[in-house]
Amino acid sequence: MSKYQQWLMDHIEANPEFIRPERYRNEVLAFLREPLEDLCISRPKERLSWGIPLPFDDRYVTYVWFDALINYVTALGYPDGERFQQFWPVAQHLIAKDILKPHGIYWPTMIRAAGLEPYQHLNVHGYWKTTEGKMSKSRGTVVRPLDLVPVYGLDAFRYFLLREMVFGLDANFNEEALVTRINADLANDLGNLFSRSLAMNAKYFEGRVPPFGSADHPIDADLREQVRQSRQQVLEEMPRWAFHRALTAIWELINKANKYIDEVGPWNLAKDPEQRDRLATVMRHLLEVNQVVAVLICPVMPQTAEKMLERLGVGRPALDLRLDRDAQWGTLLEGMLVSKGESLFPRVEIKAPDSGKTGDRKAKAHVNGVPQSPDRQAETAGGKAPAAASEIAARAASEPSAWITIDQFKAADLRVGVILQAEAIPNSQKLLRLVVDIGEHRQVVAGIAQTHRPDDLVGKQVVLVVNLKPTKLMGVESRGMVLAVRDGAGLALLTPERSVVPGGQVS
Repeated sequence: MSKYQQWLMDHIEANPEFIRPERYRNEVLAFLREPLEDLCISRPKERLSWGIPLPFDDRYVTYVWFDALINYVTALGYPDGERFQQFWPVAQHLIAKDILKPHGIYWPTMIRAAGLEPYQHLNVHGYWKTTEGKMSKSRGTVVRPLDLVPVYGLDAFRYFLLREMVFGLDANFNEEALVTRINADLANDLGNLFSRSLAMNAKYFEGRVPPFGSADHPIDADLREQVRQSRQQVLEEMPRWAFHRALTAIWELINKANKYIDEVGPWNLAKDPEQRDRLATVMRHLLEVNQVVAVLICPVMPQTAEKMLERLGVGRPALDLRLDRDAQWGTLLEGMLVSKGESLFPRVEIKAPDSGKTGDRKAKAHVNGVPQSPDRQAETAGGKAPAAASEIAARAASEPSAWITIDQFKAADLRVGVILQAEAIPNSQKLLRLVVDIGEHRQVVAGIAQTHRPDDLVGKQVVLVVNLKPTKLMGVESRGMVLAVRDGAGLALLTPERSVVPGGQVS
């Protein structure tokens, strides 16, 4: 390690954004100003039963940080793979701040020793915290995103996370702040701009894109200048991982457009036939702004962007959008049909629960009391909305299962296993055939096909009931049962909090 210490210091100094934000760059440099001790890359098997054996001494396994870091290049086909040649020169590393030293010192040193050029940037993020401090499974202070997505919608939840956190710093999470963002930013600002623009265009121009009718006014030029500035800020801030700044720039444009409506007053122009050309110019400006906004928000809210563009008559999939092509001014086609419709983000109203329990106040309000966000409406169309996490917890507490004795519990032999194979069972929409290593290979049929892809399961550790009587499902023998929990977001497999030896017994 010490052989490469000066090189690493020089590299960080010569490339100020190699580690970012700057506070973590300074932290690594502080480490490097002290003598750097060599790193032992092996552990004796007598102390560590699992791990990758060293090729030159079978009594030892590789230190986990050494073999884990190598995955960054081997996954790309190092040294001769096509993907390695294509992606490694532009690689971006994203880590939490608590593993800065392995990624900021060990890994660059290993890369240098192997004769490779370092990755582009090491991007270090902070923690989401609650009022109780850092989230902790043991203390029960974890917020589970998939429990909140069915309530608020994925786009709204993603927007909140990226707008609320300054990248690199810790941020506080609470549901009240999420609701405030939805109501203020998404319903009032973005939703209001889009709804007003399309409704007025439908009323005044029969839903067709009007021409740029009359000569320019200074207020029109100011709006176009804000489009240019916001677009440029997004181009600058997104590569820096300053997502909150990029979103702030977009909302400056949204607020400017809402103010433009209030100051120009299209409803007053519509009363005067001689102002028809001026009205056309105003409405064309508003439609163009909405198209630019849709493209700019796409990386954060792709479903919302697609809905906006479809109703603007563009209808391009989110994955096909390109900022330099699709966020240009004046690209809407004159005469093209645009359609108004439902609100993008109806306001969320919180109502006190009948039971008086604080735990289910927020979630019940959103699912039962008000219209849900558009992506939520699509998920629940034709059926009852899935229960929110707090409702599930309350229901479980009020409807206890029958008591069992410790001996009855011990009758179930629960083991941790690793999924080696996973594949769909022909003619079944729900079942997957799994081969699980529990010290021996065990074939299991699991009803998880609708929530889990086979490719995502291989290598995953699960909990298995191994002394369940064998049975056949769709003609395939099943010798065990994989444990999972069902909530409003679907099925979640039970897994240990860290990797354990296959076959380990749950007690």
